[in-house]
Amino acid sequence: MTKPRILIIDALNMYFRAYIVDPSLSTNGQPIGGLKGFLKILQKLVRDTKPDQIVIAWDGAGGSQKRKSIDKGYKEGRKPIRLNREIRNLTENEELENKIWQQTRLAEYLNCMPVSQTMLPAIEADDVIAYVVTMSSLKGWQKIIVSSDKDFFQLCDDETILFRPSQKAVLNKHRITLEHGIHPLNFALARAVVGDKSDNLRGVGGAGLPTIAKRFPFLSEERSCSIEEIIECCEATEKKLKVHNNILENRDLVEKNYKLMQLYVPSLSPQSKEEIRYAIEEAPQEFNKTEVLKLMTQDGFGAFDWSSLYQTMKRIAADSKE
Repeated sequence: MTKPRILIIDALNMYFRAYIVDPSLSTNGQPIGGLKGFLKILQKLVRDTKPDQIVIAWDGAGGSQKRKSIDKGYKEGRKPIRLNREIRNLTENEELENKIWQQTRLAEYLNCMPVSQTMLPAIEADDVIAYVVTMSSLKGWQKIIVSSDKDFFQLCDDETILFRPSQKAVLNKHRITLEHGIHPLNFALARAVVGDKSDNLRGVGGAGLPTIAKRFPFLSEERSCSIEEIIECCEATEKKLKVHNNILENRDLVEKNYKLMQLYVPSLSPQSKEEIRYAIEEAPQEFNKTEVLKLMTQDGFGAFDWSSLYQTMKRIAADSKE
């Protein structure tokens, strides 16, 4: 018997990817690559994976307030996302307005489809996705997370895989362990030592993932290792290398990074968990194709074959009523 399958999309990650690289213009010459490109990627995803349910997880306004309370510099200093174009027909301010309009409009399209769309204030999509893959109602389902973010390596298990569209890579727990020498259960710990430049999290000097895997081979085991084990290993090593000494000197940094990076216990209140549960288990799964066509006409989509997307949405909506 085939397992039911749920597609869990890191929405902002996929939207920015589409926005940057998709050159689509509306019939009146305005950029719509983020909007139309997202739907094109979604169509390919549903055609390839044939999901029984779809979750679209957005970052909430303000990002994770809990993480920012631990580290004020968390995700600071990121460069604004801009169109990847040689020729620009919009000023920087117009481009920003257009980018926000496209994202807002995309949410309207998705509201017309049988998808579970979430956006919780001050909560990152990472925590929503981490909670979804552990929901008891989805036990026995195959979960496919769609994101290029390495943070999701740690969530891969017997039922959960990660699809990284930019890299065209499908990762399960065995492949991650084989390629990196680090089991998903220990990936947050390894990255806490290494740091994450994209999130403005400083790591321990001289520590990269290959070095961590080599010096701490127990991280490849299928069990949750601790910071204490890494510290004890560093202390017990007779011929200490620079990385050992750096870790011993920066234990507090590693512990702080781990709190910020780990998704094994998502940073969610009981109320937020209930909102996610309702969106996935109880919210109506309707497909308003007429409204989608109307929006596409208004936004100047032009001709494109959306038949695969429509067929999948029709099927999911029908199945939800059984």
